[in-house]
Amino acid sequence: MSKRIVHEVSSGNVFADLGVAEPEEALLKSDLAIRVTQLIEERHLTQKEAARLLHVAQPNISKLVRGELHGFSVERLMRFLTVLGQNIFVVVRPQTTASDRAHLQANFTDPLTLSQ
Repeated sequence: MSKRIVHEVSSGNVFADLGVAEPEEALLKSDLAIRVTQLIEERHLTQKEAARLLHVAQPNISKLVRGELHGFSVERLMRFLTVLGQNIFVVVRPQTTASDRAHLQANFTDPLTLSQ
C-alpha cells in the first residue's frame, strides 16, 4: 500500500506562502541579499573586509549573509551592489493584462536581453 503525500503547491513566492507582510518586497530583498553575498564570496572577502568596503559594521555583514534582513532596505542593498561593481537598471512596465497583478522582481541578467 503506497502512502499519499499531501502537499501544497507554491505560489512562487515563499514569503507569500508563509503569510509574510509585503511578500514581494521580502522576496526582492532576499534576492538582492543573496546576490550581495555571492559577490562577497566570489571576491573572497572576509566579513570585516566587506564591512569596510560597504561602510557598515561587521555584525551587519554577518546578519546579511545569514538572511536577517530586517535592518536592510531595498535601496541599501542596491547601494551595496553598486559598490560591488554591479550596474542596476530599474525597468517600469505596464501590466500585461488587466488580470495580471503588478509586481516587483529582481533579474540578474543583462536588461537589454529581457523580453519586452
